Amino acid sequence: MHIEEISDEVAERLKLAKNESDKAESQEGEDAPKTATAAMFPELSPGRAMTNKKTVDEVAAELKKTPFFMTELEENDDTEAFKALAYEGTPFEVASDFKEHGNECFQAKRWTDAKEFYTKGILVLAAEERKRAKGEPNPEETEEDVKGQRSVLESLYVNRAACHLELKNYRSCWLDCAAALRLNDKNIKAYYRSAKAFLAVGRIEEADDACARGLALDPNNNPLKTVAREIIKKSEEIAAKQKKENERLLREKRRELLVKAALKARNIKTRTTAQPPEMEDAKLQLVPDPDDPHSSLSFPTVLLYPVHLQSDFIKAFNETDTLADHLSYVFPLPWDKAGEYKLNDVECYMETLSGGLIKVGKKIPLLKILSSGNIEVVDEVVRFFVLPKAKAAEWVQEFKTKKAAEKGGG
Repeated sequence: MHIEEISDEVAERLKLAKNESDKAESQEGEDAPKTATAAMFPELSPGRAMTNKKTVDEVAAELKKTPFFMTELEENDDTEAFKALAYEGTPFEVASDFKEHGNECFQAKRWTDAKEFYTKGILVLAAEERKRAKGEPNPEETEEDVKGQRSVLESLYVNRAACHLELKNYRSCWLDCAAALRLNDKNIKAYYRSAKAFLAVGRIEEADDACARGLALDPNNNPLKTVAREIIKKSEEIAAKQKKENERLLREKRRELLVKAALKARNIKTRTTAQPPEMEDAKLQLVPDPDDPHSSLSFPTVLLYPVHLQSDFIKAFNETDTLADHLSYVFPLPWDKAGEYKLNDVECYMETLSGGLIKVGKKIPLLKILSSGNIEVVDEVVRFFVLPKAKAAEWVQEFKTKKAAEKGGG
């Protein structure tokens, strides 16, 4: 009989009992329900008594907890252990059998299959451990039986840890080693595999600790001594890398200070916004030697063509360069079909500290323009407005009108 049929039968009988009870109450008074129910059902068995006064869903849920009526197994250790125990034998025998199968797979380098067999064995014996922890030991087990189970469980953990190590499941590896060490804190293999797993992910301190604990138990253990040498080598590599990184950071910091000193010495005003633009490797720096305070400043620069809503980016505009030096190779512009942008036919402007505009000469060095005290370099980027002469006056007027409106609104 299926669980659905059992549930339907229970529901039908509960409904029948209720109908009979209602009829008896109307005919015979208060004692009638008890008589009708007693006539319908004999004294409940212990199993039926557990489901008395429960809904159909509650009864079905109770039945599903019983292995005989299970329609599906929940994914947890207890049900997995129950499935494993479908094999004949005691928990010790079943787990030992899984261990042997796992060992065969391990020898064949079938790491995943070996791991699965070890896991099944662990589930069987871990379930026994939980029973003992709850005060529900098997009365037929002796102390020797328990000792044997724990010995096999310990082996299963370290063997599964070896599989995890081969599969590069490093966290699972050291967790299994920890489980084995809780059963036996003198398990050398657990210390060795823990050290290897921690070393693989660069957790040098934990690797060193595990290795040291293992060597304290067996100073002549060659695998552990090998790991110890690997730990020392890795530690030295990390220390060298960290030293190099620290030197780089100090060098960058010194270069930043040199740039700030150079800007101050040249009376160039700067400002940084909350969201500076991303410029990859382009930056304000001293060239050709960023560590030499006598080097010249080089600025990332944007050429804006507001009339046509276009722009160009110059990665390194030296303070000794002029606009003409760069416009000479930027022109002609690929999108300038009308030929409006020629070196002698354009005017160039920069925004001032007060929000106005200043016309700049195309043959004046950048340093002279920036050191005037009226220009501000924002986010390390110099900005020029480049316009055709025929349209410059109109654009300048629009710019001023817009700025005046912004100030008025503010």
